[in-house]
Amino acid sequence: MTQNGTIRLEVNGPRADVILARSEARNALNLPMCEDLIDAFAQIAATPGIGIVVLRSDGPVFCAGADMKERKGRDEAWVMMRRRTAFRAYETVGACAVPVIAQVQGALVGSGGEIAMSCDFIVASTAATFRFPEPQWGTVGATQRLQRVVGVSRAKELLYTGRVMEADEAQRIGLITTLTTPEALAQTVDETAERILHAPGLSLKLTKHCIDAGARTDLASGIAIELAAIDRMLSESDWRGSVDRFSAQVGSDTKEKKA
Repeated sequence: MTQNGTIRLEVNGPRADVILARSEARNALNLPMCEDLIDAFAQIAATPGIGIVVLRSDGPVFCAGADMKERKGRDEAWVMMRRRTAFRAYETVGACAVPVIAQVQGALVGSGGEIAMSCDFIVASTAATFRFPEPQWGTVGATQRLQRVVGVSRAKELLYTGRVMEADEAQRIGLITTLTTPEALAQTVDETAERILHAPGLSLKLTKHCIDAGARTDLASGIAIELAAIDRMLSESDWRGSVDRFSAQVGSDTKEKKA
């Protein structure tokens, strides 16, 4: 458990689960949870051998958005401090060196979307719903990550209206990558995590780095980033062994198809 008790961190071999644990408050994001997210991912970064992170939550709701109750009686300086801490939490999730999967089982609102979009991709249940009501609540939020995931026009429409979006639409517009039944959600995430862990750890870390860094620059600079990563793989990994294992797997798959 993290310092404030709002997040559980469970490490099982190469897999770490970061669990939003305020189910009594529908996992609404408050200041202690922001701090605990930062703490959990700092612990992950300091733990050797972790190759995959699954970010999920307790209860039927993934995250009901920001906990507005904690703002009662606060001044503008406190609210800005709280928002800055939230952005640090999202950035910490996004900066994780290993792949991070968001497992979304129910309602995702506002800040819950920021948390999920900070992960590498989202696997969701057909029971999940998505809503970005910040303007409707008299605030500003989700204006940057959302447009980068679903496009500018769609982000504007979702934010301006604050409407509830069903999971099938969220998949169509690219917000979630995999949609499954509620009963199969955990198994689907488990299988995806296992498949990811089959790849060598360094190649996964460098692939994530190249995609994230490349998304922030032009194609030529992105290719330079990838070449630097390839150079590091050649100098630090058993790349010849990886080629041999790949060749053996291709041969095995070919024999199975012929049979």
